[in-house]
Amino acid sequence: MLLAVMLRRGLLAWVSRVGGVLVLLCCSLSLLYVMTCSPPHSDDPLLSHALPRASPNHPSQGGTGAGVGAGVGGIGGAGAGPNQSGGPPGVQSYQVLLQEREEQHRLHISSLKKQIAQLKEALQERSQQLKGVQESLKRAVGGPAEGQEAGAGSQGGGLREVQGAKSQQADLQEFMRSQLLKAEVTAGTRLPSEYAVVPFESFTLQKVYQLEMGLTRHPEEKPVRRDKREELGEVLETALHSLNSPSSQQDSKGAAEQAQSGKVYTPSDFIEGITRTEKDKGTLYELTFRGELSNEFRRLVLFRPFGPLMKVKNERVDTANVPINIIVPLSRRTDKFKQFMHNFREVCVRQDGRVHLTVVYFGKEQMSEVRSTLENTSREVNFKNYTLLQLDEEFSRGRGLDVGAQAWKGGNVLLFFCDVDIYFTADFLNTCRLNTQPGKKVFYPVLFSQYNPTLIYGSPEHIPPVEQQLVIKKDTGFWRDFGFGGFDIDIKGWGGEDVHLYRKYLHSNLLVVRAPSRGLFHLWHEKHCADELPPDQYRMCMQSKAMNEASHGQLGMLFFRHEIEAHLRKQKQQQQNSNAKKT
Repeated sequence: MLLAVMLRRGLLAWVSRVGGVLVLLCCSLSLLYVMTCSPPHSDDPLLSHALPRASPNHPSQGGTGAGVGAGVGGIGGAGAGPNQSGGPPGVQSYQVLLQEREEQHRLHISSLKKQIAQLKEALQERSQQLKGVQESLKRAVGGPAEGQEAGAGSQGGGLREVQGAKSQQADLQEFMRSQLLKAEVTAGTRLPSEYAVVPFESFTLQKVYQLEMGLTRHPEEKPVRRDKREELGEVLETALHSLNSPSSQQDSKGAAEQAQSGKVYTPSDFIEGITRTEKDKGTLYELTFRGELSNEFRRLVLFRPFGPLMKVKNERVDTANVPINIIVPLSRRTDKFKQFMHNFREVCVRQDGRVHLTVVYFGKEQMSEVRSTLENTSREVNFKNYTLLQLDEEFSRGRGLDVGAQAWKGGNVLLFFCDVDIYFTADFLNTCRLNTQPGKKVFYPVLFSQYNPTLIYGSPEHIPPVEQQLVIKKDTGFWRDFGFGGFDIDIKGWGGEDVHLYRKYLHSNLLVVRAPSRGLFHLWHEKHCADELPPDQYRMCMQSKAMNEASHGQLGMLFFRHEIEAHLRKQKQQQQNSNAKKT
């Protein structure tokens, strides 16, 4: 009996233990199943790294194209890992798909919420503006306004801003209309003489025919400057739009004619146009198009009025601590160098006092004379700020400027690339300081080049001192707008090196200031074009030689001098014969 009781108790204990183990096993299996089937939380750093990023087109992820590409590659690598390690491929792909959809929906919902909030803010702003206008209208008619006491200040301020903006717009439109009325568009203006006439330029689809020919010297050319091309293109586009879709009351007749004819105007119908700019009023355009018949044309007149002046900047410029390093490449020509140093002593040392001189001399011949000239100047005016460099090689202006610039070790400085036959004033040095700015502006002055004084004044005996020759007139010289003062160290001899650096600046973001300077002169000297120069440089040299000699009229007088002398002799003989008959 006792044995039976003990066996029953042992069996119950064993059964309870086995049941507990089974329950624990079932719970473990259930938990394992749940963990396997449920998607992982995105806060896990390993899984969140594999989550897909939003599409590049998603509004909240703009500008992240590179990041999107990297994220997609990362997903592909993460998906390949479990397959290689024996994991269930179906479960893993299902997890990745769920993650993608969940993330996309979450981002899309977030974006929609932001858009809704922005729309609410915009709607509230518009409502406030409308409410302010309504309140102002009620106050204007003397009626009561809702919430007048609470929001009178803010609404009154908003109303004043709206009224101020409308007033400014009306003033601007009135100013534009006044510009049109003052310009010579529909009627002419009395002018004092033929010199006051503002000439037109004519243009076609391909060419511009101009009186002011600029640097190219071409009386007709394709528009080289981008602003000119875009200007004429915009004018033609506006004219065609006006012809093909007349909408104003002025064009109602043209609209009726177009409806009857059915003609659509194209650029090929454009014949020619004329344009001119009155600097204080605006630009006038007159365009002519072919009509339906051979003797029928359509003409459009457009006017681009200039707006009122705007103040852009008002600043104080201090040039007291802006030194200038004048770099002069030289080979022989010691007499010209002495003349240059005479001007340098007066202007740079005695008047300005903030100038360093760097002379780069090529060769050994006459080197001692150059050194002696510098030392004499140093003793006479106590000037020590100069550097003399010698290069035992063939003369290259670009090479000399490069060596001179590299030799400066004194920190920031304004470089002035100069020639030995240049004359400048103290005012010009300050002009250089005012028209340059480190990393922002570079100054390329246009100097006034002197003609041959012997031809200007008739004979060497009548030539005045250099200071009295520097007069800016059409018979004494010309603006040398084809010289740029840069350098290319690969060019030897004469010409071509100056445009190299100039083009580099034009291709950069620097502001290039190109303007004629009344204090910078090129003194005339006889030009020799060496036979060993390449054909292109030799041609440039000869053209420059012809331009430097005299004006067009003076060269014509020299060319026809024999005919002129024969005419004078004939007139003198006739006068003598007439006097003989009278006696």
